[in-house]
Amino acid sequence: MKLVSRIFMALAFLGLALPVLADPGVSDTTITLGMSAPLSGPNAAYGLDMRQTIETYFDSVNKRGGVHGRKLELEVLDDGYETDRAVANTKTLIEEKQVFALIGFYGSSPTTEAMNKVFGPARVPLVGTISGAGSLREPLSTNPNARYMFNVRTSYADETAVIVKHLVGVGISRIAVFYQNDGFGKSGLDGVNAALSEYQLKPVAVGTVERNSVDVTKAVDVIAKTHAQAVIMVTLYKPTAAFIRAMKKVGENPMYMALSPVGTEQLVHELGDINPRGLGISQVVPYPWSASLAVVREYQKLVAKPAQYSYYGLEAYLTARTMVEGLNRIPPGAPPTRERLITALESLNAKDFGGFKISYSPTSRSGSSFVELTVLAADGKLHK
Repeated sequence: MKLVSRIFMALAFLGLALPVLADPGVSDTTITLGMSAPLSGPNAAYGLDMRQTIETYFDSVNKRGGVHGRKLELEVLDDGYETDRAVANTKTLIEEKQVFALIGFYGSSPTTEAMNKVFGPARVPLVGTISGAGSLREPLSTNPNARYMFNVRTSYADETAVIVKHLVGVGISRIAVFYQNDGFGKSGLDGVNAALSEYQLKPVAVGTVERNSVDVTKAVDVIAKTHAQAVIMVTLYKPTAAFIRAMKKVGENPMYMALSPVGTEQLVHELGDINPRGLGISQVVPYPWSASLAVVREYQKLVAKPAQYSYYGLEAYLTARTMVEGLNRIPPGAPPTRERLITALESLNAKDFGGFKISYSPTSRSGSSFVELTVLAADGKLHK
């Protein structure tokens, strides 16, 4: 160590440029990335789908020679969709596993806490999280930690604006909200309130459910008595299905609208033979069963099994593509550093992956603005 210090001092004394060394997580042959997601518990389906897709894509990149000759490795830790575990995992990935950067986190509260307490202060970039929360999209000028959060999906505000516009457009004005009592749900509720205010409306009722719970009794009691025409649900698939069943049991059949994090495929499976009329779901990536877009065709080719196509899988694929695009933009002769990755990602201006565009800049981490509505039809299938 003393010899290295003397060499650096000598170079500085002679006025010579100091060599730039690669950051942790980078060797001559590998780049190691870290991921924290629910791999167990009631929301494990989300994390397992994301991990499998990202690993499969990285394998395909590695078979083509990797990124400038370096193979991609992925360290994945299970957080069970619990905030404390996600924060602890992030610290472990950075300090113990020595990952170069982070990818594919899950959830608003876990990622926001990790950003502000761990990876932001450590100056380690994270590409992609399954969250549209405003807390992850604060101006870089007011929250320096936001500089290290590169969103891939659009915001909940954009999703709820599209949902409310659709409902009002078909003559519905009595709208209730069922939301998860955490950062995800509250951010979605804020989006609904803001969108409704554009039409001089307010929710006729608001009900909540705790994270990782399916106790929807109180929410049903509050919302059912208002006979709402529609309910916007900012919840995940298990409490969403439990809520719809319970509402049906008390004779209420409003139109239901859910946000993309609900997990479309998981919700359809959880509902079973219950088919609420016109269940609408906003989506933040293209329809994964259509071959009309190049990016979807590439995803389908990667997965190879139609039964495994999913919205979460496609979003994970786009997240992995974004990370690799950033890594590839680091000059081949330059040792990969986190600052170079940030600069490379900031150069993505309306980067088109074949029907899905990503945009960043030195002042913006918004990623995408893509939103479209889908509906669960009478045949039990999802349609655009």
